[in-house]
Amino acid sequence: MELHRAPDTLSGMDAFVDRVEAGQLLGQRVAALKLSSPVVLALPRGGVPVAAEVARALHAPLDLLMVRKIGAPDQRELAVAAVVDGDHPEVVIDEETLRMSGGDRHYVAAQAKQELKEIERRRARYLRGRAPVPLEGKSVVLVDDGIATGTTVRAALKALQRSGAARLVLAVPVAPAETVAELGVEVDDLVCLSQPEFFRAVGVHYSDFHQIEDDEVIALLDAPSR
Repeated sequence: MELHRAPDTLSGMDAFVDRVEAGQLLGQRVAALKLSSPVVLALPRGGVPVAAEVARALHAPLDLLMVRKIGAPDQRELAVAAVVDGDHPEVVIDEETLRMSGGDRHYVAAQAKQELKEIERRRARYLRGRAPVPLEGKSVVLVDDGIATGTTVRAALKALQRSGAARLVLAVPVAPAETVAELGVEVDDLVCLSQPEFFRAVGVHYSDFHQIEDDEVIALLDAPSR
């Protein structure tokens, strides 16, 4: 399948009220793609409220894609790698950032084992035995609340490229322009509402960027069944 980049930028938007508003705006843009048999996948935990609104706009099922960031040895918020669960867990390493952080592949491997344990915990708690939504032949929309370096999303996309999806869409409210350009070649469509000229962190672009707790994720996943 030939991949192409179709970025969609909402100019003049510097901040969102919260993840719900961001998801509603994002849902409008993704709906305009007129996807066939869409499935929405959220990156927990922050991406779940955004993805819930996108799924509502598309009348699509909502599921999770479990990815965990691996932080630098002395700066855990700085992603040096990411791991995504599956039959064969995928690890994507930001080689330059890892080298500058003083870490190495042995560090990444050890951290990946720990993060896979957390992924198992979250899957059991959030989905409570629900089977994953089938992706083969579907239009898969991967949603997060924003992208900084793209390491986590890159790992997720690498896993999804093996899923048999007919069309792969990445949809986020905010991301740096250079990251959008890099990730655009990995998907069929990329929707990004805001690409600030000066990007510092995802949370800066939200008025309310509170920590999403497990109970909120569970409630959002249970909402369609209610």
